Amino acid sequence: MIKFPHTVFALPFAFTGAVLAANGLPTGYQAFWILVAMVGARTGAMALNRLIDAEIDARNPRTRGRAIPAGLLGKGTVAAFIVFSLALFVYAAYRLNDLCLYLSPVAVILLVSYSYCKRFTSMSHLVLGLCLAVAPVGAWIAVKGVLEVPALLLGVGVLFWVAGFDVLYALQDLDFDRSAGLHSIPARLGVTCSLRIARLFHLVLPAVLLALFFMLNLGSIFVVGLLVIAALLAYEHGLLWGGDLAKLDAAFFNVNGYISTALFVFTLADVLLREGT
Repeated sequence: MIKFPHTVFALPFAFTGAVLAANGLPTGYQAFWILVAMVGARTGAMALNRLIDAEIDARNPRTRGRAIPAGLLGKGTVAAFIVFSLALFVYAAYRLNDLCLYLSPVAVILLVSYSYCKRFTSMSHLVLGLCLAVAPVGAWIAVKGVLEVPALLLGVGVLFWVAGFDVLYALQDLDFDRSAGLHSIPARLGVTCSLRIARLFHLVLPAVLLALFFMLNLGSIFVVGLLVIAALLAYEHGLLWGGDLAKLDAAFFNVNGYISTALFVFTLADVLLREGT
């Protein structure tokens, strides 16, 4: 029911936030509980989405094979799993620091609200982006105990990056969403406009990374990472150029996993190299 590649999208951003906050490596204690928080939050969020959307998934040809509509898991089992996952997230926040604990209910509310958004607004993509933006912001707070402007900037970059690829993902369900009365940018505006909006959203992440480069006095390795990410975003949209959706899975799963991983790897290398010198 829970796909590990979905977690790969957010986890490297969380550790990027932690590395930038620490200006090096966070402590082993911090890294462990950030990982636990991410597993709890992401697993709980995915399970929530599957439970809340079970009836919709059963009617959608693309999703009717998912665990709940296919009868592989009962709703009670999934609900218990959600409670455990979110409790794990809150406990991890408690182990990190007071501010993480105090803000954890906000994150839970966001995770719950996302699954209902497409029932009444086409801006559900931005709400999903906000949910994943919590990852780097929360990791920054976990390390430093305070919320600072660079963390918010990185969160904005993640928000629009996620919203952009979620618009692309929603293209698969354009016809179904329209027939079911569900809201999304593709269902409202069609393929061509949705592709343009996704491109605009994806311009935000490189701009944010450039701002962080100057704000945090990062080095040349970070710049190389920025250029790699910009190239990957261009490649992702090149795969879908002209409205050809045949390569949508590759654009969604593969490229976006590379983007988040590349940011973490290049940021870590840059920070450690500067720390070593």
